[in-house]
Amino acid sequence: MNKNQDLDRLLRYAGRYKALTYLSWILSSVSAVLALLPFICIWLIIRSVLEGDYGTIVESGVYAVALAVLSMVVYIAALMCSHIAAFRIAANMRKEMLSHIVTLPMGSIDRFGSGKLRKIVNDSSAATETYLAHQLPDRAGAIATPIALIVMLFWFDWRLGLLSLLPVALGFLIMIRMTGQRMQERMNQYQDALMDMSNQAVEYVRGIPVVKTFGQTIYSFRLFKGAIDRYEKWVIAYTKELMRPMIVYTGAINSSFAFITAGAFLLASGGITPEMILNVLFYVIVTPVISITLTKIMFKSEEAMIVHDALMRVDEILGEKPQCDARNDLSPSDSSIRLEHVTFSYDGMKDAVHDVSIEIGSGSLVAFVGPSGSGKTTLASLIARFFDPQEGCIRIGGLDIRDIPKEKLMRYVSFVFQDSHLIKGTIRENVRLARPDADDDEVMEALRKAECMDIIGKLPSGLDTVLGTGGIYLSGGEAQRIAIARTILKDSPVIILDEATAFADPDNEVKVQKAFSSMLSGRTVIMIAHRLSSIADADRIFVLSDGCVAEEGSFSELVDGDSLFSRMWNDYRSSVDWKVGKEAM
Repeated sequence: MNKNQDLDRLLRYAGRYKALTYLSWILSSVSAVLALLPFICIWLIIRSVLEGDYGTIVESGVYAVALAVLSMVVYIAALMCSHIAAFRIAANMRKEMLSHIVTLPMGSIDRFGSGKLRKIVNDSSAATETYLAHQLPDRAGAIATPIALIVMLFWFDWRLGLLSLLPVALGFLIMIRMTGQRMQERMNQYQDALMDMSNQAVEYVRGIPVVKTFGQTIYSFRLFKGAIDRYEKWVIAYTKELMRPMIVYTGAINSSFAFITAGAFLLASGGITPEMILNVLFYVIVTPVISITLTKIMFKSEEAMIVHDALMRVDEILGEKPQCDARNDLSPSDSSIRLEHVTFSYDGMKDAVHDVSIEIGSGSLVAFVGPSGSGKTTLASLIARFFDPQEGCIRIGGLDIRDIPKEKLMRYVSFVFQDSHLIKGTIRENVRLARPDADDDEVMEALRKAECMDIIGKLPSGLDTVLGTGGIYLSGGEAQRIAIARTILKDSPVIILDEATAFADPDNEVKVQKAFSSMLSGRTVIMIAHRLSSIADADRIFVLSDGCVAEEGSFSELVDGDSLFSRMWNDYRSSVDWKVGKEAM
């Protein structure tokens, strides 16, 4: 995608405000031309002084000031137009991204991460806003300035005008060489080196407690220092590469005075006239404007590269395939779950889940167990339709979940994560996320069933207590109980528990287990368990290994013999019985 394509794409977001963008370019160009007219007034003033006609000096001065003020007013009008259009474009970009994000599978959103999504939505659109509001109008003015100057330079004395433009032309050729495709590649390399150094810095800072604990400061700093050294090496090499062309460019665009002086001596061989002196002075005053304009154009090319990078990041979101919603408003007949030859891969290379077929009866309690990375959470996420499988299908109540409208499916299935997600807001708002129309009595009843009354009782503001920044922070177990209250209020027929007691201390774990007892009755429950003792009463246990169902059965059926589950159970019991002690001397 080149710069023109980037601009065309941005303008498509402008809608009816596109005309304001074009108008801002026109007004900026007019302002640039008006800004040059005071130089003509200066020429008239110098001529009046040389001719001894002092009566017109004040008049020319007034015109010069008036034209300068008019140029500023027109430029302000240009910026007003460009800012209105830029704000509209940035807003429409954000709307398109957010509208697309809500159509993505929840697993894709989780894979991006909220921080990265927020940064792309906010920062990338903000980068285009600066480009459209300031850089493009200024670039239009920067292009209009040399064109008007060329007309002026040849109008007064074409010979001096030609001499003053020769070094500028040389500088322009060098600028094209420095800001071409190679510069874009170098800019990408620079951003990569800078990102690598920043990432290593963040990792180093985060790891300082561990580094100090184990006395590995020098070793751990090696990675960070390596990133700094690579950045230093790249910057020095790039600086040396640009040193000569930059010296030539700077010398060229600032050598117009030398060329004009040399030309003036050559022209003076036929005699010096007042008009010649007047023109030489005029050219000495006005030609630096060209060098300033060219330098502006060169540095503005960097903004175009930043915008290109921003659009690439926007495409990273928009390129994600949306999750198709159901065309029919169908409802499951019950809460039974059936997986038929389900296969799913995150990267298209290795299957996280491969050809899994299982049946879960309505109202039953089943457990997914297996080694780390065996596909337990992936399988549960597929049932909740965080992702769609590449092969096979998943049915709830006899219906393919892709035929159930997403909103209805989300009301039908609840997911309690290891790490509870609570929003910044009051406890009431967090619980009512499940059912916004619930009243306070229903919220309190859900909190009571979730064993949260001790939490509410110690907070002076009760349900109005704000969680997060500016409020209070709950422990992992307390946050989990609030999340369970939310699930209880939702009252969905299918509940998926992803190691819901993982971050609870013993006291909180007891309360969480009590909350489960009031929540799970009469529902289809899928537990992802690491604590095997918690699934002893499961109706069915599915043991996963390398994305496949290796074993299935009840606890009593699986615990005996030389099965994978049996070995896991023995290892679990050994870990429970393990004690810290001193070896006898």
